[in-house]
Amino acid sequence: MTNHKKTEKQEKVQHTVCMDCSSYSTYCYRCDDFVVNDTKLGLVQKVREHLQNLENSAFTSDRHRKRKLLENSSLNSKLLKVNGSTTALCATGLRNLGNTCFMNAILQSLSNIQQFCCYFKELPAVELRNGKTAGRRTYHTRSQGDNNVSLVEEFRKTLCALWQGSQTAFSPESLFYVVWKIMPNFRGYQQQDAHEFMRYLLDHLHLELQGGFNGVSRSVILQENATLSASNKCCINGASTVVTAIFGGILQNEVNCLICGTESRKFDPFLDLSLDIPSQFRNKRTKNQENGPMCTLRDCLRSFTDLEELDETELYMCHKCKKKQKSTKKFWIQKLPKVLCLHLKRFHWTAYLRNKVDTYVEFPLRGLDMKCYLLEPENSGPESCLYDLAAVVVHHGSGVGSGHYTAYAAHEGRWFHFNDSTVTLTDEETVVKAKAYILFYVERQAKSGSDKL
Repeated sequence: MTNHKKTEKQEKVQHTVCMDCSSYSTYCYRCDDFVVNDTKLGLVQKVREHLQNLENSAFTSDRHRKRKLLENSSLNSKLLKVNGSTTALCATGLRNLGNTCFMNAILQSLSNIQQFCCYFKELPAVELRNGKTAGRRTYHTRSQGDNNVSLVEEFRKTLCALWQGSQTAFSPESLFYVVWKIMPNFRGYQQQDAHEFMRYLLDHLHLELQGGFNGVSRSVILQENATLSASNKCCINGASTVVTAIFGGILQNEVNCLICGTESRKFDPFLDLSLDIPSQFRNKRTKNQENGPMCTLRDCLRSFTDLEELDETELYMCHKCKKKQKSTKKFWIQKLPKVLCLHLKRFHWTAYLRNKVDTYVEFPLRGLDMKCYLLEPENSGPESCLYDLAAVVVHHGSGVGSGHYTAYAAHEGRWFHFNDSTVTLTDEETVVKAKAYILFYVERQAKSGSDKL
């Protein structure tokens, strides 16, 4: 193809457009060849580039639009209608790492006990190393040795990740790794007992806080916790920490010899109370079942504190008789904790396996009155014995080694249902119908017109 300039005497030409490349050319009869028109070819090329740019721009715009729609969809999924107005749902779920619902339910419950949760959130976020690396930030990761793992640090980071609203679910794998390191009973991915896990967790948090944390000495921690510190009698395994200051109470155990009448008294600290479901209620499975009276939390508390005659396998060693004798036992609560944790004994051993007591136990959302169970009720204030429900752990299924755990918890006046990574808003009517396994009651601070239990 020839490319030349136009002459003054232009020969007759035939205009042609290439169907493949869309280039514009003419046929020159004088040259007997096609001639490319530089001007028109450049114009076509510019048009093609412009169309390509428009196409790219439209693709980019569409991609941004889709991304924005996804972001808005994620945001809208965390908005709830409350009293006619739209409110952000800040709750964050916890991913199930393989039968870790027992851990998730306890963590969500503890995260909604404000006094306890806020203490850990305000702890130093980093550890100060010694020597050449002093002052550098150090986070506990899987690559570090066993001596560097910190349950308090991972627990703190998990609590900080909840209720931020920045993500729908948080993976507590770092915390679970530390649990594996320091609690061998919970290694593996089999189902575990949520109450047993809670006790191990609180005990190890207590022990680690006693020894100092994140480069802060024990005296500094105890000084920060001065407003929460309980008396020395309430301490468990040494000095008081936020664990014993909030969950710690004191029981008085009275044992009387039925032969000589000798009375023995012993004070025992506790972090939770394990209550039997009375045998007469164990066949009642649902709230709406009409055969027989309804089992209430008061029935379980009364069964725990009532006078009991010990059987032949629990004979009391009387120091006056100098031999084991029949005796009676009774519990009194000498000191109530700030957070009263009540564990309903739903699992019991038979000859070959551990069965579940699936009885519904009625419990109050507010106004649980513990005054009648105190050793010296006259020394307690009018409001110090009233408790309001903060969280409930529920076991779904037939056995302790199977089934599923979820939790209900109150946050800023609203109730939420925590089912691993899924968090939904619920109501009080749904909460009171739950077959509770663990109940967390918080001491009431201000006067209220709520009815007592």
